[in-house]
Amino acid sequence: MTRVNTNERLICYNIRMSNEMFERNLPPYLAHDLEAWKKGVEEKSHLLDCLWGELYGSINIAEINDNLITHEQAQYLRDKYLWGKDV
Repeated sequence: MTRVNTNERLICYNIRMSNEMFERNLPPYLAHDLEAWKKGVEEKSHLLDCLWGELYGSINIAEINDNLITHEQAQYLRDKYLWGKDV
């Protein structure tokens, strides 16, 4: 059995908490599209391609046009929700 020391646990916890912070205080239009995407995935909606496009556009607008989220925050959201990466 592999033992994880306290420092490794703390690092993992801090990374998880940092990542969760990337999903807070989003502009309303991005929060709406993110929730719609999550619901669509959960319900296996036949509109996932449309929901994906809406979320993609909202992330880009929030980052590039409106400057309301950081590049790191935008990349986290893209990686987790659009590209399906483990973050």
